[in-house]
Amino acid sequence: MKKLKLLLLLIIPFIACKKVSKDVQQPNLVESMYFPSNTDNNWEAKTLSSLGWNASAVQALKDYLIQKNTKSFMILVNGRIVMEEYFNGHSSTATWQWNSAGKTLVAFTTGIAQQEGLLNINNKVSQYLGEGWTSEPIEKENLITSRHLLTMASGINDANEFVIKSNLTYLADAGTRWSYHNVFQKLMDVVAKAGNQSFETYFNTKLKNKIGIDGFWNNGLIFKIYHSNTRSMARFGLLALNKGKWKNETIMNESFFLESINTSQTINPSYGYLWWLNGKSNYMVPGGQKVYTGNLVPNAPADMYAAMGAEDQRIYVIPSKNMVIIRMGEASDPANPSFALSGFDNELWQKINALIK
Repeated sequence: MKKLKLLLLLIIPFIACKKVSKDVQQPNLVESMYFPSNTDNNWEAKTLSSLGWNASAVQALKDYLIQKNTKSFMILVNGRIVMEEYFNGHSSTATWQWNSAGKTLVAFTTGIAQQEGLLNINNKVSQYLGEGWTSEPIEKENLITSRHLLTMASGINDANEFVIKSNLTYLADAGTRWSYHNVFQKLMDVVAKAGNQSFETYFNTKLKNKIGIDGFWNNGLIFKIYHSNTRSMARFGLLALNKGKWKNETIMNESFFLESINTSQTINPSYGYLWWLNGKSNYMVPGGQKVYTGNLVPNAPADMYAAMGAEDQRIYVIPSKNMVIIRMGEASDPANPSFALSGFDNELWQKINALIK
């Protein structure tokens, strides 16, 4: 009897362990990051069900996007397409303007130029453009560095958005005032002078062609505006999600990119190097000096950084979810078109949350 009891004591735990190991699912391996080919239009996709998302929320999201004059909408997870929608006669090959969302392309290209030793963002702009590029007193002009242009803290008078010398007058010392202003485009001149070639040539070689973007710069009403199809915008979002790395190539070093997506000055903590940052204690918006308390987009994840352009052109990048979201289209509210941030962002994220949670 004692031998039988001893045998049972040895067998029962073994049986129990076998049952547990059979019932408990093995943890899923971390999915690798996917990058689409630069030479064809193939792009891997994922289903909503594979992510456990709420498929019943898709129609409400689509209805909202249509109602808000959207032309295209994409969601990537780990680089793979989860949603890709086109509305109002738009198509996958049609181009649309990025508006100020394209500022991030300028910031990225500036970072590459610094990485290659062509410039230093902490040097004064006049070192590259020569003295007299503004109508400020020389001693005030010489306070302005490329970093001030990247952070919207040049101190140049923002009363007129047309970037011509006569409009670039003194308002405050560089670094003492945050103001959303199109003078950022002078960075394109800095890169061109430093690289001894046109900005577009340098941009195409160092960024566009590296990740397979299909787009072009076009002279807008007050500054150059980038145009591309939706997937090209998504490619740049994927590069940003991966902190400047594309496949096995470092397009821009991670240290500069991390600077870009972190608070760049003490005046508006929700602004980096031409990127908008969520999850900060307060923020400012274009066209004023008022400081608002709270997150930029309360319904969005706190770690989101975003490229935002007039009429609600958007690239949302969410590292915690390995997610990139693209929205292109006309203004969500034509009667009150925004330069960048608008109430549309928070409403849209309410719909997105219903889908992904």
